[in-house]
Amino acid sequence: MTLLEQILAVNQSFVQNVSEEFKQTAPKVGKFPKKKLAIFTCMDTRLVDFLEPALGIKREEAVVIKNAGNSITGSFEATIRSLVIAIFELDVKEIMVIGHEDCGVAHSTSQAIIEKMLRRGISHDAIKMVKEDFELWLDNFHRPHDNVRQVVEKIKNNPLIPPDIPVHGLIFEPHTGELAVLVNGYEQC
Repeated sequence: MTLLEQILAVNQSFVQNVSEEFKQTAPKVGKFPKKKLAIFTCMDTRLVDFLEPALGIKREEAVVIKNAGNSITGSFEATIRSLVIAIFELDVKEIMVIGHEDCGVAHSTSQAIIEKMLRRGISHDAIKMVKEDFELWLDNFHRPHDNVRQVVEKIKNNPLIPPDIPVHGLIFEPHTGELAVLVNGYEQC
């Protein structure tokens, strides 16, 4: 059985066995985050079903945006676009940038990733299109704490983000769930 088939089988079982309470409350769940919070974090698998409970965040309470290493490389890249929608369409009033200890991206290099891409058949021409971005991003991401501070500054200083939005920077310990504040966004507003 393929992974897709496994997931579809689990999904069918889930749909058939979903609780009555969930069936009754699901239609009432809205798209607007009740805590008016957007969280920008890493895609690390250790954060799945761990980060939100560690923050006391439940379904419908926050917008969660994830990418590799919770990094921002451009002024209107996907994360900024998502934050703009969260603020102006979903009424988000605060942003938390949450990095984590032991981030895998901190140990990656652009050259190592490019070599893996070449071995998997990605063309040199395709790699040329992203090489500079890879070098700027991966080769400079070695300290998650510094990255969180830099991302907070990039968001805070982006001309598309209103100046009255607090942007907090935190670091998460993926083994214990402990949070540490690196940047208190209230002090910058």
